[in-house]
Amino acid sequence: MTRLPLIALGLSLPLLAACVTPGGFDFDMRNNGISAATPENVATAPRPEPDQFGLITYPNYQVVVARRGDSLADVAERIGMNPTELASFNGRQASDILREGEVLALPRRITPPGASAAGTDITAIASAAIDRADADAPAEPAAPSLQVQGGAEPVRHRVARGETVYSISRLYGVSVRALAEWNGLGPELTIREGQFLIIPLVLEQGQASADGNAPGSSVTPVPPSASEPLPDAIETAELPDAPNMQADTPTPEETAEEIAANEPQMLRPVQGSIIRPYSSRNEGIDIGASAGTPVRAAADGEVAAITRDTDQVPILVLRHPGNLLTVYANIDNIRVARGDRVSRGQTIADVGAGDPAFLHFEVRQGFESVDPTPYIE
Repeated sequence: MTRLPLIALGLSLPLLAACVTPGGFDFDMRNNGISAATPENVATAPRPEPDQFGLITYPNYQVVVARRGDSLADVAERIGMNPTELASFNGRQASDILREGEVLALPRRITPPGASAAGTDITAIASAAIDRADADAPAEPAAPSLQVQGGAEPVRHRVARGETVYSISRLYGVSVRALAEWNGLGPELTIREGQFLIIPLVLEQGQASADGNAPGSSVTPVPPSASEPLPDAIETAELPDAPNMQADTPTPEETAEEIAANEPQMLRPVQGSIIRPYSSRNEGIDIGASAGTPVRAAADGEVAAITRDTDQVPILVLRHPGNLLTVYANIDNIRVARGDRVSRGQTIADVGAGDPAFLHFEVRQGFESVDPTPYIE
């Protein structure tokens, strides 16, 4: 059975575009029932400010931060690096226009033209100054030097196939908001396979990010070991008002309201058997259906996000009353746009191709995934 890599790690639900104001993201999902134990409530330090060249220099690596209107070639020229080398290392093209604040990793340590390397011989600098003084020469301005960040060094993570911003943030126990801000991710939180992300530094317990302490006083999240399996997804909490799956046959005395109350809370998005059930590793269900089968909205709601993962697998998210979200993946021919209002049963997309073809369907109570089966049966 073909499986979507993103499903095992969890879909990119911070891409829900959970707007608290028109045009703005609720990156922390604070309006969606996050508990205090989630990474979204973990305090992180602000990203260090780049130097005059746009560089942030750590003891073992460097990154460069793009300015408004920069192309990748502009950034490369500013730091004195070959554009092709910089583009190739980051999986980009030299002509690409970058977002303001976007971060690029450097393949090697560099000292930009006109800058002095950290650790330059102090004796040589002093001797040159004495020589200029003896010659009664005008003083020359000191060349700016690279400022190496002290304290803890953030983990540098290379995005693997199928990963999403959500899965990476959960892997390191940091918030999506912090991950986005540290790396200059755009409003759709799009990441690329092979892209480097710097993982925000977590503040020690009781230390607020607004207290003025430098990131060096923070704790580096422990990178996941390649020899250990990835952590399981958050276990499902008991559904507070799950529909009764063993409802009795209605009697003539029952009212229309009572009959409606015994119907599934949500419509099954496609007809077919469940070929992969809900589990802690699969945060939804896979419903077998032929490619091209219409996918219907499970309930009335609003299109919260339309995006893709690193494998370019489309993901559609609907927001519903009662703090519920539904997620539809492995789809094609999306018929709605972000912000559209949809009604229960409305066709929103088609089932995508696969061997076998199927629809991946999730139900979430705020941030937490829950078993969709009681909602549709």
